[in-house]
Amino acid sequence: MPLNGNSSDRGTRRWWVTVLAILAAASILAAVVFRRGDVVPVRVAVVEQTVIRSLISTNGKIEPVNNFEAHAPVSTSVQRVYVKEGDTVRKGALLLVLDDAEARAQAARAQTQLRAAMAEVGAAERGGNQEEVLGLEAQLVKARTDRESAQRNLDALKKLQPQGAASAGEVRDAEDALARADAQLTFLHQKQTKRYSKADLARVQAQRAEAQAAFDAAQDVLSKSNVRAPFDGIVYSLPARSGGFVAAGDLLLQVADLRTVLVRAFVDEPDLGRLAPGMPIEVTWDAAPGRVWHATATAVPSTVKLRGSRNVGETTSIVDNKDLKLLPNTNVGVTIVTAEHNNVLVLPREAVRTDDSKLYVLQVVGHELKHREVTTSLSNLTQVEVAQGLAAKDVVALSSSSGRPIGDGTRVKF
Repeated sequence: MPLNGNSSDRGTRRWWVTVLAILAAASILAAVVFRRGDVVPVRVAVVEQTVIRSLISTNGKIEPVNNFEAHAPVSTSVQRVYVKEGDTVRKGALLLVLDDAEARAQAARAQTQLRAAMAEVGAAERGGNQEEVLGLEAQLVKARTDRESAQRNLDALKKLQPQGAASAGEVRDAEDALARADAQLTFLHQKQTKRYSKADLARVQAQRAEAQAAFDAAQDVLSKSNVRAPFDGIVYSLPARSGGFVAAGDLLLQVADLRTVLVRAFVDEPDLGRLAPGMPIEVTWDAAPGRVWHATATAVPSTVKLRGSRNVGETTSIVDNKDLKLLPNTNVGVTIVTAEHNNVLVLPREAVRTDDSKLYVLQVVGHELKHREVTTSLSNLTQVEVAQGLAAKDVVALSSSSGRPIGDGTRVKF
C-alpha cells in the first residue's frame, strides 16, 4: 500500500507540474501576442525640402495666330488648284483659280452702268449735257443782246419825249420790251444754275452710288477668283479640288503661319478666380509623349461659356512652334501653374489631419507617434507645404496598414 501511495503521489505531482508548465507557457505566449498586437504597422512619409506647385489641369485647342481663309465669292467651278495640303507658300504666290467668266461679264456691265451714272451726275452739276450747255450759252448771249438793245431804245425814247419827238405810248412800249428782255435773261440764268432740283441731284447721285457699289462688288469677285497667299505660311486645309463645283461662301483653303500658335485653354468655373495674366502654362499632346511646350497666359476669361456639360472660361497663350509640330485644331492638355514655391518643406496631403480646426500630423519618434501641430501654406491635389512644426527628414504617419486607428502615443512599426 505504501508503495502504491507513493507512486500515486508522484504521478499527481508530475501532473500538476505539467499543468503549471503549460499555463506558464500559455501566459508567456499570451504576453508576447499581446505585446505584438500593441504595435501597429503604418505607412509613413518623410518631410522633403523640394518644390511645390499649385496647378490647374485642363484641356485646350491649338489655333493659328495669323490665319487666312479663302471662301468662294459666288457659286462657280474651281478652274485649277496649284498647291496641296502641307505646302509651304510665299507671300503673293498663286494658290487657286476659280472660273471667273461670269464675274468678268458682270464687271463689264457694272462699269458701263457706272460711267453712265457718272455722266448723269456731271450733267446735273453742269446744268445739262454738252449740247444743252452750249445751246443755253447761245441763248444767254442773244438774251443779253436783246436786253441791251431794249435798254438803248428806251433811253433814246425818253430823251426824245420832252421834245415831242416820242409819245408816252412809245415809251411805255419800250419799257415793256425791256422788262420782257430782263425776264428772259433771268429765266435763262436760272435755267443755267438751277436746272436740276435738289431731289433731281439726289436721284442721280444715288444712281451713281448704286452703280459704284455694283462695280466694286464685281471687282471684288474678280479679285477673289484668283487666290493668292497674303503672307508666308503653310496650306493646312484644302477642301477645294480642281474641276469641282463650289457654292457661294464655301471654304476653299486655309493658310497659316504656324511658327507661333495660339493655345485656347478651357478652365472650369470654380478655378477661374485663380487665374492671372503671365502665369506659366505647359502644353502636352498625346501624339508627342514626353514633349512639353511652354508659354504664359496672355489673357484671362472675361465671361463664362457653356462647353458641352461644362461652364468654362477661356484663357489664351502664344506658343513657339518653330518645328511646326503643333497643328491647328489639335486637342492638347494644358497645365496652368498658379503658384510655385521652391526649397520648402513638403508632405503628402493625407499626412495632415484636423482637430478642432487645428492642423496636426502624427510624427514618428522612435517607434511611437507624437501629436505635432503644423502650419501649412501652398497645396495642390497631392502635396502640402509645411511652414511650421516640422523639419526636413522628419517622418510622419499616413495611415494604418492594418486598418487599426492610430493616434498620439500609438506604438508603430513601418
